[in-house]
Amino acid sequence: MIGSGPLSATADPPVAAPARPARGLSTERLAYGFLAPAAVVMTVITLYPLAYGIWMAFTNFNVTNLRHQNPRFVGLQNFVDILTQAPYLDLHFMRIFGFNLLWTVTNVALHVTIGVGLALLLNLEGMRLKRLYRAALILPWAVPTYVTALTWRNMFDPQYGAVNLLLARWGIHGPDWFQHFWTSFAAVLTTNVWLGFPFMMMVASAGLVAIPKDYYEAAAIDGASRWRQFLTITVPGLRPTMVPAIMLGFVWTFNQFNVLYFVSQGNPLGETEILVTEAYKLVDPMGLYGVASAFAILIFFILAAITFVNLKLTRAMDS
Repeated sequence: MIGSGPLSATADPPVAAPARPARGLSTERLAYGFLAPAAVVMTVITLYPLAYGIWMAFTNFNVTNLRHQNPRFVGLQNFVDILTQAPYLDLHFMRIFGFNLLWTVTNVALHVTIGVGLALLLNLEGMRLKRLYRAALILPWAVPTYVTALTWRNMFDPQYGAVNLLLARWGIHGPDWFQHFWTSFAAVLTTNVWLGFPFMMMVASAGLVAIPKDYYEAAAIDGASRWRQFLTITVPGLRPTMVPAIMLGFVWTFNQFNVLYFVSQGNPLGETEILVTEAYKLVDPMGLYGVASAFAILIFFILAAITFVNLKLTRAMDS
């Protein structure tokens, strides 16, 4: 019988399969070979312009010396000129920064409020045509931002705009929207809220689906009101999905160039400028590339600080 007797005692033990490092190494090299072209392209189109912009921030790079001589290193002078409001720049950094915060906080608050409210309505049981409503409400997000901005700019035209024509039908004389701060702010705020709420609505809808229905059933049995259920179940359940979305929305809104540039164009008298639109004006028409690069670095550090504070507050709320 095979496997019995003295032959089985002297049988050789099974030999393990030999390792094949050469094949693994060649596979790794092949993977790096496939990744190399993409890495080179990303380095050229992303890292190089970023490094070049940082270099420009510490030079007097502008249109004049670009044509006649090489830019020279000026250290932190561009940053000092921005923060001390040098006369040749014709800007008030702290005023613009203050409006930027007002613009961002107001927009994000309205985005979240409207988005969560619509998500709650679309999540009601028994509502018909939910998919149709959701598709219609997401349209503002699907249209390119600059197209929407230009459309709303025309709608707020004082003579022929749809907004003033509609007000006239109701017997109300519409204002010249971009001649006063609050009306101009209302115009750009309306435009950006129209653009921003669909994103928050979709995120909130996904968060609501993840909340177990059993929680609401148990709360209803305990006699909790709808408002109490919202505060104790819905809000904590939405927090994991909404907090990252709010932080992302804050960054997007803080740098929302298209709406301010195309709708209000900074009117009246630059009172609706934000930091990113002011940085653009330092390039066109002023041609101060070095100062504009320093301005961009300041915007980055401001957003990094705000994001860091938001993360700290979020962790404190979760603990």
